[in-house]
Amino acid sequence: MRARRTPGWYYVIAGLLGLTGGICLASWDGRSSVSLIGAPWIVPIVLLLLGLVVLVLCLQVHAYATTDPAKRRSRLDPTKAMTTLLLAKSLGVASAALLGWYTGQVVMTLSHAEATYYSDAIVQCLVTAGVCLVDLIIGIVGEWLCQIPPQDGPESARNVGSRSVMASPVSASAGQEP
Repeated sequence: MRARRTPGWYYVIAGLLGLTGGICLASWDGRSSVSLIGAPWIVPIVLLLLGLVVLVLCLQVHAYATTDPAKRRSRLDPTKAMTTLLLAKSLGVASAALLGWYTGQVVMTLSHAEATYYSDAIVQCLVTAGVCLVDLIIGIVGEWLCQIPPQDGPESARNVGSRSVMASPVSASAGQEP
């Protein structure tokens, strides 16, 4: 299976969609009596713990991938490595969307910052947006950490020039006496 790096524009699109959603939510909050802006304090804590777990898993995959095969003490499960890569990719994109979401809420409520409700929501959104930025960085770096160096097999760039041409059965039998 071949996995590719997540293009940078995925993060930009996710962030813009989140920003649009956060702006729409904050403007709707101002027009209605429903209070949906802000984030409970458990949200940044859970997001930070999730980011740290993904970082630890990515560091384990990186340590395995960069260790000399003769010195490895244990074997890495390929499913765990692929799952870790998918977690890093999804953490990056989801964090970009959430960063936009909470930034959009901050942008729309800054004009009402003198009110206690809005000032508390601004602080909550800024803290959560900061954690989302950290998670975005962890997702991008974690995706890089999960890269596996190329194997030194017959298709390796290092072996292409030194590869001997194998004789075909026809040319091998041509030199023999009947």
